[in-house]
Amino acid sequence: MQNARDRLLLATAELLEAGGSVSTRAVCDRAGVQAPTLYHHFGSKQGLIDAVANHGFTQYTAIENSGDPLHDLREGWDKHVRFGLEHPLFYGLLYGRADPGKPCAVTAPAHAALRERFTAAAVRGLLKVPADDAAEQVLAANVGITLTLIRQPEPDFGLSGRVREAALAGVLHTPTAGAAATRASAALTLRALVGDDPGDLTPGERALLDELLTRLAR
Repeated sequence: MQNARDRLLLATAELLEAGGSVSTRAVCDRAGVQAPTLYHHFGSKQGLIDAVANHGFTQYTAIENSGDPLHDLREGWDKHVRFGLEHPLFYGLLYGRADPGKPCAVTAPAHAALRERFTAAAVRGLLKVPADDAAEQVLAANVGITLTLIRQPEPDFGLSGRVREAALAGVLHTPTAGAAATRASAALTLRALVGDDPGDLTPGERALLDELLTRLAR
């Protein structure tokens, strides 16, 4: 037996997927509860919609670590695209709202997951740019191609693959590029390693080292 909170989440998801009205009354009628129950669990209708979107979003950001950062980055990209195509209304809710100067808390898990994967790539000497920058660039491209494919009558997955490889090539060294021998790559690698395990460094020493490595990485 589903509790009231679960019924509200399910009802909202079904209304969003069906393209119907997501009014408080429609949601409550579908879930078989009264409006005060919705406000008790979610505070507002928007709070409920955010919870539904966040639930759907975390389902596809949870990718197991294979031990191969490049494989995980490609898998993450493809899974992101598939999620958008399978749930276009959810995806529009996630990325269609944009408040100037205000980061979206709902989509934050994607950025965090992507940053972790690029940090793993940095440890192996694969990054051309800091992990934060790499995550921003690749996520922007991933969102753009997903919105493009959603609008296509027949999604061109080949286009997605080409954009994916171009985006990754912009932030990653190829295996034959001798990346580990370059000063910038070495600095990024050491920065990632120290971030994971600072050893006996004091906070002040860590800050100084981070500043020096950031300058070398540029």
